[in-house]
Amino acid sequence: MAIPTKNAVKMLQELRALTADDNGAQRVAFTDTWIKARDWFADQIADLPVEHHRDAAGNNWVTLPGASEKALVFGSHLDSVPNGGWLDGALGVLCGLDVLSRIAKKYEGKPPITIRLVDWADEEGARFGRSLFGSSAFAGTHTIDADRKRADKDGITLEDALAQCNIAMEKIGDAQAEQKNAAAYLELHIEQGPVLEDLGLALGAVTGTKGVERHAITFHGQEAHSGSTPMAVRKDALAAAAKLALEIRTIAKKHPDAVCTMGSVKTFPGIVTAVVGRCEATLDQRDLNADVLAQMYKEAQDASKRFAEEEHCTVEWSRIWAIEPIPFHPELIDFCEAAILETTGKAHRLPSGPLHDAAEVARAGIPTVMMFVQSLKGISHNKIEDTKLDHLALAVDAMEKLAEKTISWIQSR
Repeated sequence: MAIPTKNAVKMLQELRALTADDNGAQRVAFTDTWIKARDWFADQIADLPVEHHRDAAGNNWVTLPGASEKALVFGSHLDSVPNGGWLDGALGVLCGLDVLSRIAKKYEGKPPITIRLVDWADEEGARFGRSLFGSSAFAGTHTIDADRKRADKDGITLEDALAQCNIAMEKIGDAQAEQKNAAAYLELHIEQGPVLEDLGLALGAVTGTKGVERHAITFHGQEAHSGSTPMAVRKDALAAAAKLALEIRTIAKKHPDAVCTMGSVKTFPGIVTAVVGRCEATLDQRDLNADVLAQMYKEAQDASKRFAEEEHCTVEWSRIWAIEPIPFHPELIDFCEAAILETTGKAHRLPSGPLHDAAEVARAGIPTVMMFVQSLKGISHNKIEDTKLDHLALAVDAMEKLAEKTISWIQSR
């Protein structure tokens, strides 16, 4: 059987030319450009001995049947943020396709176990604010009631956008059927941070994804004229929020891998001649240790109450979303580190601050690990996102080694 092998870097360059403009990648999920990317992907697998279908949540599945129904799954996502980078997400999908084709050729179309590749639907959540949409449906952690009324900036609901892509909101949970026979999951991703570059390393083994506490915080003060209201009697909601924005840096710095971010602040009435009467802010806190995450959350709450009192205001908290820390499988982490050492001679273990579909797969009880490849300048979600081409090639080689180790492990279980 003449089975062609794919080249991940060449495919990534072709996808960039097809779906990016001068501002970066435009493969936002459930848009025409995303559909174009998926149609292009279908062309890439047309000459391979695989089965291809989309599940009830719109996840894209490619299956190379093996002697055993036990399956090794590669995955990531083709969707991007607006004006995004050329590698985020797409690297994992096209590396998975590259390695799948190598395995198909090595075993003449019949590997010892089944090999699967998945392109998850809407990992980014860029349009509707619902990250990990397809992988959460697969894992059974989807939230249909909360998600059906989510709307984009033009007022189009997520439910309507799904319907335009022939996805029924009520049936997305049927994607859980794809869990059958999944024995392990591997995902390659750019680091999206500066750690590997600072260490001078090409690749790293990921120990897990950090847990997230995401809250909306509203400080209530009193609107008043900015010219006639003395400083001592102001009830300035922005002043309280500003103090908290600085304090969360101190809270995070107590822990080596923790991060806290106040990423959005809105003031009301929002005019130059008025003291801020209401300030709405968001807080995102992350750490791989659940106890640390809980401690940071409590410290931020306590600080907000203290600052509200100092500024003669009140404060309210409401949870936007949360996910617990997700440690990856210890044996697969060992295999990942070994594959990196065999490929580059040096390895490093690190947690992931950003969320990835791998977290939802691990929540489904499937042994999971991720590999990171260095990101230049630690930049992602930006058109200047980049990685050295030789590092990309090393990553594909290391993933192939990791796949072979994982295949042997699956066979032995």
